[in-house]
Amino acid sequence: MVTSTIGASARERLPRRLIKAPSGLEGEGFPVKRAFAGVPMSELDPFVHMDEMGEVEYGPGEPKGTPWHPHRGFETVTYLMEGQFVHQDSIGGGGSLGQGDTQWMTAGAGILHIERPPEELVVQGGLFHGLQLWVNLPSRQKWVEPRYQDIGHRNVAVGTSPYRDVRLRVIAGGLGTDLRGPGVTYTPINMVHATLHPGARLSLDWPAAFNLLVYVMEGTVQFGSTRVDAQASQLAVFGEGDFFELVNPGVGDAEVVLLGGQPIGEPVAHYGPFVMNTRAELEQAIADFQAGRMGQIPVTHL
Repeated sequence: MVTSTIGASARERLPRRLIKAPSGLEGEGFPVKRAFAGVPMSELDPFVHMDEMGEVEYGPGEPKGTPWHPHRGFETVTYLMEGQFVHQDSIGGGGSLGQGDTQWMTAGAGILHIERPPEELVVQGGLFHGLQLWVNLPSRQKWVEPRYQDIGHRNVAVGTSPYRDVRLRVIAGGLGTDLRGPGVTYTPINMVHATLHPGARLSLDWPAAFNLLVYVMEGTVQFGSTRVDAQASQLAVFGEGDFFELVNPGVGDAEVVLLGGQPIGEPVAHYGPFVMNTRAELEQAIADFQAGRMGQIPVTHL
């Protein structure tokens, strides 16, 4: 159970920016919503990019993935709510994701990988819905060796509000003193999937040094004393403070992802699948990829 310790002098965090995520296509053509589009990088730090993948009901033969592609300088966090995804990379890693699972990939110095639906999903079709979040790495850690954290749905920390009208799944970071997610991060962050049942109110302490982003995946939420509504596919960027409140005024569940982290405060040079600190480092990343220094596609895929 998660309880709040908000004091009388605590400052409420309020949204200062509300953005509607535009739709786009990723990889081989699967639909996404660009959750951070239009938000200054300084307000996202330490996050860089987030796509909501789907929600889409595929017919037989329609599911799509991504072709082989490189990454350097950051981490990708893939959280699946519906459907399945399989992964393979240039250093011999691989695995599969199902409902509620998370794959945390640290690209670090560089890696090639591919993400795609399994053959049975391609043949049969079905529901697919997930998130992919990009988390920046500090300059001193952009050259670490690639690594993976496969976080199964049974491993996330799960808590409820005192009235049991809110369910919280903590993937990384922590809420209160007891609810700690399993994700190991280079920069302190919180990543939480919250489900608010109709009429629920969620009040949470939030580290003053962290930023706060709330993305609505389903339903409607209101933000504390403002009574400002946010609908599905909208991102709220909050100002400073010690706590925040969310209310579900609707008749169905509201599904939201709560993100916050301690800003890295370094220059960001972002181009395609590379997130570095300078243009020169981006040019080097492109040259290294073209020269095969980020790995080779396994022979079985050629």
